[in-house]
Amino acid sequence: MGGGAAVAGMAFRVLMVGKGLRALAARGLFDGESLVPVGPAEVDFAGALVAVQRHFPDVVLVDLSALDALPAIEHVMVERPVPVLALHPGVLSGQEAFQAMVAGALDVLERPANPGPEFWAHVSRKLVLLAQVKAVRQVQTRPPPQAARETKPPPPYPLVAIAASLGGPKAVAQVLRMIPRAFPAPIAYCQHISDGFTEGLAHWLANETALRVLEAEHDVLMAPGTVYIAPSGSHLLVRPEGRLELDAGPALRGFRPSCDMLLTSAGESFGPRCIGVILTGMGRDGARGLKEIRERGGRTIAQDEASSVVWGMPREAVLMGAAHEVLPLSRIGAALMQWVDVC
Repeated sequence: MGGGAAVAGMAFRVLMVGKGLRALAARGLFDGESLVPVGPAEVDFAGALVAVQRHFPDVVLVDLSALDALPAIEHVMVERPVPVLALHPGVLSGQEAFQAMVAGALDVLERPANPGPEFWAHVSRKLVLLAQVKAVRQVQTRPPPQAARETKPPPPYPLVAIAASLGGPKAVAQVLRMIPRAFPAPIAYCQHISDGFTEGLAHWLANETALRVLEAEHDVLMAPGTVYIAPSGSHLLVRPEGRLELDAGPALRGFRPSCDMLLTSAGESFGPRCIGVILTGMGRDGARGLKEIRERGGRTIAQDEASSVVWGMPREAVLMGAAHEVLPLSRIGAALMQWVDVC
């Protein structure tokens, strides 16, 4: 597999799984600007999926020095597909490489006992390349770890998650005007907007709609009939019990806040009780997250081309098969009112 170049100005988020791997990699892996570490310094194999779900890496680096590595890779690729590069300590046999790739790793490298700068530069090039690959969800071939089999309580209420960019505030206002104060679901909203403008956006939307509109705060429990806007400079995540989490970590694919991070966390946490909406905007942020909601049993809407200021984000979602419905802006509020009653 050849080397690849980072997208100009973009840093990729790297999660490392395996005892001591991050400390070892710190000797040379992050000398450039194209890779940034995310998550705790030590991630064990049992906690790999939780770390991926919480920190949204673009790529995962896994140490194959323990037997638990292969089922951990497979579990991640079933629940939250992400490109994985595996490092094998010592000489690598064809069978070991094959087993890692069957589990879901996209590539495997031999890790020398005392890796030097040239080795980490090679790993860095591999990670940058793999971070730009779309990982595909796999079928589970072995039982998940015990922690993953524990039954979680159902979400306390339905959730609507909205993503928008260029032209978004006006579009969101039109949707929210059709929703009454007694709406039985909270609404989490990620808008690409200049730093410092989300507080003003919250005040403006509160005057335009019957709903309560707030800039989201960390560790707050959501309430139905309330809109929570991702603040400038922080990712907004949703947890299963309805609690909000703000993440000030690196941008994801160039965006902070990231629409993909909000929609993906909403789908994972609320499953069939989640409704995802992607509105007008440039680029493709949010399309993957909308597809995650659909794949987990939720309902999804993409704004149609005719009513969009820019049909970029909704178009990517439609091309990806992420949208149940492609609707004009004038019909989205009514759809939310109908769907929330059956979630």
